Amino acid sequence: MKTVMSVRVRFAPSPTGYLHVGGLRTALFNWLFARRHGGQFILRIEDTDRDRSTDAAIEAILDGLRWAGLDWDEGPHRQSDRLDLYRQKAMELLDRGQAYWCVCTPEELEARRKEAQAKGESLQYDGRCRERGLTNPAEPAALRFRSPQEGQTVVEDLIKGTITFDNAVLDDLIILRSNGYPTYNLSVVIDDALMGITHVIRGDDHVNNTPRQAPLFEALEYPVPQFAHVPMILGEDKSRLSKRHGATSVLAYEEMGYLPQALVNYLVRLGWSHGDQEIFSIREMIEKFSFDHVQPSAAVFNPEKLQWLNAEYIKQGEVRHIAEGLLPFLEKQGYNRGGLVQPQGGLEAVIPHLRERAKTLVEMADWTMPYIVEPVAMDEAAAGKFLTPAIAPSLRKFVERATTIESFSKEALEPVVQAILEEERLKMGKFAQPLRVALTGRTFSPGIYEVMELLGKDRTLKRLERAIDRIGS
Repeated sequence: MKTVMSVRVRFAPSPTGYLHVGGLRTALFNWLFARRHGGQFILRIEDTDRDRSTDAAIEAILDGLRWAGLDWDEGPHRQSDRLDLYRQKAMELLDRGQAYWCVCTPEELEARRKEAQAKGESLQYDGRCRERGLTNPAEPAALRFRSPQEGQTVVEDLIKGTITFDNAVLDDLIILRSNGYPTYNLSVVIDDALMGITHVIRGDDHVNNTPRQAPLFEALEYPVPQFAHVPMILGEDKSRLSKRHGATSVLAYEEMGYLPQALVNYLVRLGWSHGDQEIFSIREMIEKFSFDHVQPSAAVFNPEKLQWLNAEYIKQGEVRHIAEGLLPFLEKQGYNRGGLVQPQGGLEAVIPHLRERAKTLVEMADWTMPYIVEPVAMDEAAAGKFLTPAIAPSLRKFVERATTIESFSKEALEPVVQAILEEERLKMGKFAQPLRVALTGRTFSPGIYEVMELLGKDRTLKRLERAIDRIGS
């Protein structure tokens, strides 16, 4: 009976800054592959760069993953906790003759590189310490892996297909620096092997690391995992995605009022497809995801497409979840959730009336404020244009008649408004816009009857009386 290996994948960011959208897309593909196959998703922090790694960056990465809803089954493991292990494995390679000490100084290496460049020759290390047999060098020394120099390294990539590398062009890469710190290629191989990683799913900027790492797996007598190199994300000018193309930090999208489900849905479609379907639930992503439908070429980040998708999620999302997500943005605008001012039916009652127009939660929060604060903030230009002495009698007439209405519904309010329009010989727009400004402080809102229904009788009449007093003064 054939044993099926349990899928184990990892996301292994370096904590040198925020979680980039490209990093989140790589984490997402790992997470979906693990969930699709009932496997494990491991989080590993590659923090051996002492000068650039920070605890704040680690927390930002964890916060970004949590916000996006990507939970991990193990970790976060930190490479900085495993330095002795990497040194031990490096010494094993040295003892077996698969590594050697190199005493070439950085200045010497740079001079040789420039000389080779001037002659149009290969820039790789020339191997002059390879056969010196140094055992206990007195001067600072780095440990180099004795890379194969003949033949080819062939990788069957799950996305790119067969990739062939000539071993003759590979460096004897440094695996321990002269300060005793392991390099990326050594530590990642050891971690992937000892953590049982079956599939290495990462950005295709790591493709050139693969022929360096595969021989290391073999030298250390570890099984070589399967590789899948995910295409890069480019800006609309086809250059590598950067800040000039817009926000690249995952948490910046949270601050801009994007829903995590929308960003995740957008990123999964950057390089992966399932027919013409655009909108996927998490369950659908897990059920349908496979590398058969991941394109090998780079994907282009389109902010307008993301904004459209976010608007769709706002329109279709569960009202309770939208309201929960909206609260932090309301508080940034000064709303106290413990306050007594509420629209009729609570905050959730406002959502269906505003979300058709909102592209982000920031926009929705701005449009929600008139219904949850008192007094309403007034747009002075709008008030000057629409709250005029000429309209005051019509507003006063409406207040007097609306006072007797028990149920503040469209069915009850509409006949009152229509009667005033006929008596005052006004068109609906000429009356509705002053009503709108008086009630919301601005010129855009849901339908005027919906506004009054949301505010309720008392608040509607008080705001109209305040507007009439303003006109009189």
